Amino acid sequence: MKYEAVIFDLFGTLVDNYPYEEYQSVLGQMASILTISFDTFQRAWSETAQDRSLGIIRTIEANIEYICKKLGVDTDESKIELVTKIRNDFIANVMRPRKDTIEVLSRLQLQGLKIGLISNCSPETPLIWKDTPLAPLVDVAVFSSSVGIKKPDPHIYQLASEQLSVKPESCLYVGDGDSQELSGAARVGMYPVIIRLPGEEGTQPHLANREDWHGPMISSLSEVLILIK
Repeated sequence: MKYEAVIFDLFGTLVDNYPYEEYQSVLGQMASILTISFDTFQRAWSETAQDRSLGIIRTIEANIEYICKKLGVDTDESKIELVTKIRNDFIANVMRPRKDTIEVLSRLQLQGLKIGLISNCSPETPLIWKDTPLAPLVDVAVFSSSVGIKKPDPHIYQLASEQLSVKPESCLYVGDGDSQELSGAARVGMYPVIIRLPGEEGTQPHLANREDWHGPMISSLSEVLILIK
């Protein structure tokens, strides 16, 4: 068999990407509870995204407290808890497996392949991950907010392959192309393939930052089963 392991991206690959309008609505709810204007809160949330994804800001609660303090907004513990719950519920809802995900992961397991995950994400994601039906099907899950590095840094791919006890050259990497993840995987010797669901791009304006990938492409997760043959 050409591959010993398949490593997946999370959002936009095993689960759907954030629905743009719902994401904006959630930010609006958070801002309203904290009595911060939407534009101001959105800007502050965006400015702290890097620190969230690298685990510098270790929790969503800490992120909200930081923003309020920076903006000089008085708040209390109950509001912080409510805003955190709104954010966590949104992420938990997004982290529902796509219709073919469970079957694909199960069949990969049956064929003896190791399964990995690499995700650029904020700190609530690994906490929610533990309770998803995906967790038991993935041998190694590497979250940027837990390890302090993110794609396309080569070290995060190397960390995943080391924990899977395989060489990068024996790994198929599947992702939607965000964060230059495919180029990053290729640089360490993995075999990257992009997943693009039909019609997805036209309904998701925040996906415009995907890399311009000219390598292998699939339009459903089930096609991974063909690639490994």
